[in-house]
Amino acid sequence: MRLSIKKLRLIDLFRNRKGTLTFRLVLAVFGIALKLFFRRIETVNADTVPSGTGVIFVMNHPNGLIDPALVFVAMPRRISFLAKSTLFKMPVISFLLRTVGALPVYRRIDAGEDIAKNQETFRLASQMLRGGGSIALFPEGVSHNSPKLLPAKTGAARIALGAVSVGDDNFDLRIVPVGLFYTSKKAFRSEALLHFGEPFRVHPTALDTDGQPPRDAVKELTALIEEELRKVTLNAETDAAMNTARIAEAIFSSSGDNENLGEKLEFLQAYIDDLETEDDPEDEKLRSEIHRFDQELNRYGIGPEHLSLAQFDRSFVVREAISRSWWLLLLLPFAVIGIILHSPAYQLCRLFSEWYSRHGADDVASTAKVLAGVVFMPATWLITALVVGYFLGWESGIFSIPISALFGLVALYTIEQFEDLRGWANAVALFLTKKEVFLRLFVERREMQRKLIGYDRQ
Repeated sequence: MRLSIKKLRLIDLFRNRKGTLTFRLVLAVFGIALKLFFRRIETVNADTVPSGTGVIFVMNHPNGLIDPALVFVAMPRRISFLAKSTLFKMPVISFLLRTVGALPVYRRIDAGEDIAKNQETFRLASQMLRGGGSIALFPEGVSHNSPKLLPAKTGAARIALGAVSVGDDNFDLRIVPVGLFYTSKKAFRSEALLHFGEPFRVHPTALDTDGQPPRDAVKELTALIEEELRKVTLNAETDAAMNTARIAEAIFSSSGDNENLGEKLEFLQAYIDDLETEDDPEDEKLRSEIHRFDQELNRYGIGPEHLSLAQFDRSFVVREAISRSWWLLLLLPFAVIGIILHSPAYQLCRLFSEWYSRHGADDVASTAKVLAGVVFMPATWLITALVVGYFLGWESGIFSIPISALFGLVALYTIEQFEDLRGWANAVALFLTKKEVFLRLFVERREMQRKLIGYDRQ
């Protein structure tokens, strides 16, 4: 199936999202924060999501509270969450969960929690769905670092079957699997993808005397949810297999292929499937070549994309190097001011992240960075305004707020560009001093790309 890929703009995060003023403020804050945290956010096949009926979105859970934050701002429909009850006891996060209408789930693994309270949660979820609303939940139950899906819990199936099996009105309820994919889970300015799978209908079943769906029906629907979720997520048996697949994809896409995250994900899925089902000596040889090639590139401090310089002559490479870097030198003084101004906030974000990660959360380091940034960065601008206002007058203080924010953005952009240029600088140096090595690596890359073409499903 041809992918329908869309890169989300900031305005897309606010369209058709009605709610209270507090809700819209939270949406705006998180939308802006995530657009700063991620270089790019994409959706695949979001146009398949049904409208006008109840929908349950089921998702994998690789990245702590970043996952629900991303889903909250990027879904094509307004959603309510099912979140573990312990999060409702955490400062700040509990307020945010209640603002977005999240419902608590009580788990056996959480000490002191009464799982009997889940019946009320399931009742409210069913009521919401039958009213045409939508909920989002993570069937794995916990955030994790496993390279594959964990076994799905039964909560999604029980809610779905309970909602469609009461009454005789032939209620149409759909489940939509959504795969969450990150180019790097915690790195600042990485990329994120929401891959929507094919919606499927939930059929009613006879409830028992307690009003609960039968165990066999729950087990069958849970298995179906897990099967459909696997189609839109990455699943490798080992971290080593996942790492090999990512290196292969970086090599394949380095000449301009697979520029969209949806295409990257499809390549990775196809490569991992082949990696774990085939036992071809040629494939094993290719994998060895990939790792050797990657190690050599690392030794020179370059990536496979930098080898594209081999297609140009020396004078062109030198001119391009100058044209891409001179204006960054002009921005450097402003970037230094921005870095100095925001360094206390950055350190507080880091400390806040470390503190939060030690207090019962599964994997919230990256989320804590976003939350802290939302608080500490504006606080930096306000403190700067107070200092400037004290010495130069309140008009200057007010005017300093957008200036401080602008310096912060210039610093962010400049650091990002210098980080990107570092690899290109290493490539230029290798190209100019050891051109025969550079050309050999370029030829090897091209040959490996030819062998990897079969994994590109496009």
